[in-house]
This record gives sequence, C-alpha cells and structure tokens, in this order.
Amino acid sequence: MQRIATLSLLVCFYLFTACNEKPEIIYSDYLPEEKALLDQYLNLPDDLDVYDPKFLYNMVNAGVVRPRLDRRKAVLGRVLFYDKNLSKDGTISCASCHKQELAFGDNKAVSAGVYGRTGERNALPLSAVVSFASQYGTDNNGTSALRFFWDNRSETAVSQIMASMSNPKEMDMHLDEIVAAVENQPFYSVLFEKAYGDPQVLPERVTEAIASFVNAMGSFQSRFDQGDSDNPSGYVETNFTNFTAAENRGKTVYLQNCATCHSSRMTQTALHNANNGLDAELTGDPGVGGITGISSDMGTFKVPTLRNIALSAPYMHDGRFQTLEQVVEHYNSGIQDHPNLSPALRTDAYGAPRRLNLTEAQKQDLVTFLYTLTDESMRTDRRFSNPFK
Repeated sequence: MQRIATLSLLVCFYLFTACNEKPEIIYSDYLPEEKALLDQYLNLPDDLDVYDPKFLYNMVNAGVVRPRLDRRKAVLGRVLFYDKNLSKDGTISCASCHKQELAFGDNKAVSAGVYGRTGERNALPLSAVVSFASQYGTDNNGTSALRFFWDNRSETAVSQIMASMSNPKEMDMHLDEIVAAVENQPFYSVLFEKAYGDPQVLPERVTEAIASFVNAMGSFQSRFDQGDSDNPSGYVETNFTNFTAAENRGKTVYLQNCATCHSSRMTQTALHNANNGLDAELTGDPGVGGITGISSDMGTFKVPTLRNIALSAPYMHDGRFQTLEQVVEHYNSGIQDHPNLSPALRTDAYGAPRRLNLTEAQKQDLVTFLYTLTDESMRTDRRFSNPFK
C-alpha cells in the first residue's frame, strides 16, 4: 500500500513538472518532407516571412498607405527573383541588375544581359521608393500611380516583369520557356502549393509572385526618416536632432532647390517625367516621348525619388555621372538649354537654364545630406536576400 502511494506521488510529481515546463515549440509553415526538399536548395525559414511594412511616423503623417501583402506569394517571388534559370543562358536573374547591397540597383552605367548583351539604360534602384505597393502600379493605386521604367511605359509591376523577362538584351525568355524552367526544379512545387493551393505553374502566377516580392520592397528606415519621425514640430524644415550641423544645412539646400521635383520627404514626386538639361539637343534616346509620341515628352525621363541615392551610382538614365558631386555640379552650373527643359529648371517659364550658384561648402553639405537617405536595414534584410544555397 505504501509502495502504491509512493508511485502515485512520483507520477503526480512528474505530471506537475511536465505541465509547468515550457517545452520549445517549433512552428513551421511546411510539412517535414516539404522543408526537407526545400532545404536541399534554399535557405528559407520554417515560418514564412511577413512582408507588410511597418512605417515610421513620418510616412504615416505624409499619408503613405500601409499595404497588405500576401507573404506566401512574396516568398515564392523572392526565389523567382533570384533564379538565374529564368534566363536564356542561365546566367541572369532579376537580381543580377538589381543588387540588394546597391539599393537593388546596379553599379554599371548600363547593365549586361544574357550572352553579355548590353542594355540601353541604367537599372533603376528598386529601393529608391518608400513602398512600391503604396506608390507604383495603376492596379494598386489608380491612374495617379507612378509607372515603371525610365520611360514610364509599364503601368504595373507584372507588365514591367514581363517586359524585362522577354527583352532580348535582358533575360530573353518567352513565358512558356519560363514555365518550363520553373517546372524543371523540384522545390517550386512546394512554393506554388503554398502560394496558390496547388503546384501548377502558370505564366500569370510566375509574374504575379515576382510582382508580390517587388511590391514588398520599400525604404523608410533611413536616418532622415528617423529624424523626421522624432521631430516634434512635424515640419521637415526644422532641424533634425539626429543630424549634424552639416546635414541640417544640406537639408535646407535640398528643400530650397531640389524638393520641388523630388519631394520634400522623398515620397511621390511632383513630376512623373521631365527633361533635366543633360543635353542641349535630343540624343538617340527619346525617353517618354518614344512611348507617347508627344513632342513635349521627347527627351524626358522618369523623375525618381532619391532614397538610397548614395548607393545607386552611376546616375541618370544613361549612367553618365559617377558621383553625387558630379550630379550636384550638373544642377549647379551645367544644365543645358534643351527645348523641353523642365520649367522648374529655368529662371522663369521661358528663361535661360537656372544656375544654383552654390558655394563649395553648400555643395558639400548637400551631398552630406543625401547620405542620410541611406537605409542600411534594407541592404541587409534577410527577407530580401538571395535564398539559394
């Protein structure tokens, strides 16, 4: 009887201990066999990454709408974005011209495509925006949305992706070839199943998934954003407490001379396209005019926002400027009298090109300020990195 009582006490003790322990519980969005397959090829976490942005106060105050993103499609899109098998010679992916450490831009004046073919324009840095999903794409944001490419020819991320994949100077693939390339890799069956409920690979699913990943991109955690968010006045013109004196002076120079076109908080630009006086005459690249056929659009190009500008050299649609100092000097003293030169860059509506006439100190302060637009977190965020082993 005593032995039975002792055993009962021991059982109760172990039960009590077990109930009060906090065993490690590992949650996974994948079945064990699915994760085992993925792990052969990819570095993906057990739990699917969340891509919804968490804006600082300054972007909320500026009215930037926080998008809701499908994380399963974004994870699939991340893998597709980095997959070189989606190009004709197996050497080029979307990430080849949009490198994470360079604000998803390129350090070449003009990027190289399959078989070493040279493109026509500088690769736009994808991290130059607050949020693609909140600002780009007529499907998301209506007719006032920003468009893709230097000539604004694509209205949506999907159409932009299709154009790049099929461009002979980029990836040179037809959609049926892309589908075949995806189907030949065993791990995609798991990712398509998670994103779409079945493993079927369809052209529209491929482009939608990549678009989901691109739409998840954005940059809103720079020192500029932190200073703007912590600023009690709410006015961007007020000195930021996390800035040096030179950075605050540079911000003033920027607001007085650059913000009219590029926006004061680097959100949506006032102009969708403009000629900035790089040349006095129309060169071989007509820009937006080549798409619209409108004479006043000839020689005009997208007006980008400047987030992460210090990471995205060389500059301009043709990559002609290697440094920010050269860019500043162009606006300071080098604007050419092109027939379609933006009125904002003239002394008056029909006057001569403006000359900022900044001092050497002011020019250096402006460059110093532009470095505060760098978002170091986006450069290293694992969610946007190459998932391939």
